[in-house]
Amino acid sequence: MPRKNAFYAQSGGVTAVINASACGVLETARKHKDKIGKVYAGRNGIIGALTEDLIDTGKESAKAIAALRHTPAGAFGSCRFKLKGLEQSRAEYERLIEVFKAHNIGYFFYNGGGDSADTCLKVSQLSEKLGYPLQAIHVPKTVDNDLPITDTCPGFGSVAKYIAISTREASFDVASMCKTSTKVFVVEVMGRHAGWIAAAGGLASSKDCEIPIVILFPEVAFDKTKFLARVDTLVKKFGYCSVVVSEGVKGSDGNFLSDQGLRDAFGHAQLGGVAPVVANIIKEGLGLKYHWAVADYLQRAARHIASRTDVAQAYAMGKAAVEYALKGHNAVMPTVVRVSSKPYKWKVGMAQLAKVANVEKMMPKDFISPDGFGITDKCRVYLEPLISGEDYPPYKNGLPQYVRLKNAAVPKKLKPFQLQK
Repeated sequence: MPRKNAFYAQSGGVTAVINASACGVLETARKHKDKIGKVYAGRNGIIGALTEDLIDTGKESAKAIAALRHTPAGAFGSCRFKLKGLEQSRAEYERLIEVFKAHNIGYFFYNGGGDSADTCLKVSQLSEKLGYPLQAIHVPKTVDNDLPITDTCPGFGSVAKYIAISTREASFDVASMCKTSTKVFVVEVMGRHAGWIAAAGGLASSKDCEIPIVILFPEVAFDKTKFLARVDTLVKKFGYCSVVVSEGVKGSDGNFLSDQGLRDAFGHAQLGGVAPVVANIIKEGLGLKYHWAVADYLQRAARHIASRTDVAQAYAMGKAAVEYALKGHNAVMPTVVRVSSKPYKWKVGMAQLAKVANVEKMMPKDFISPDGFGITDKCRVYLEPLISGEDYPPYKNGLPQYVRLKNAAVPKKLKPFQLQK
């Protein structure tokens, strides 16, 4: 039988290690040239498939592909473009199959979060209905750590490490100045509905390095009175405190504190700017001098301080995706299975996409302290291994060296396709 080609695409917000997953996919596919022909990548994610804007990864050297493992962001470009239900977006799903047919693609590897898992599942279902043989494998990625079944999501460990380190370092700064200047430092982190990243800020304080930290989780309704009382208590005791606030924090009315009334391409509320809101509450309620910052892209782009555990798991997910496809699996996602926490051991597992798509994993109640402003020891045991170890990129003249691929275009065979708005 003639070899089938493969298609790989990156979706949604990129991470410090999504390219490590790409590296895992590409290097593993190259080891199986007897079963997989060419590996195409979608330029700017799934849009690359819809518009037949494919990249021939075979034009890249082995050295360049290997360098993806230590390069942040999305080497092939990503996108925030959500395919709706099969009936609503049937033309687009059929277009995907048309492109796959034209380029003899029999393997579909989609690297993303919850929305991507849903798309991957729907593509698999439609290919079956249309009688086109296609194996769709989802490669997990999300800094929010909110995919179900998998113990953790590639991308999260490195963000968690960055936030834990930044919170500790900034807190040392505030402690130095608090006698005559800033008393409170507020840092805003990502996390629309799940507070995993905010929880990582709690790791900044440890038994050998106690730091006064207040965490505001999306899972806990914001109570201004209790919050101000907690900040006031810590400042009086330590002279300062740091506040780690998730962008998805909501008030008792259920509305986001930072909802700007805008929506992104996925239909989600466009958040951002909760740090100044919280800082202003502190100023008006306690009259304390403050500074605030928004970690924003910095937290998910910081490959220079990525977690070694995270890099290894990201690569393993890409590698396993190809191996699962070659074993005949379809509509599945490789997962991280925690074998033990002390010592930390993990292995690769597998989940059915039907159980992953459109399901969000929130912070367990027993991971949040009773007062709602911190993490428990159980949460700490979960988080600590995920930020463990360093995997530094190579440096030159004081700067990390990252790869930029050729991203050579594949000749088009079909007529242009108009994307739905």
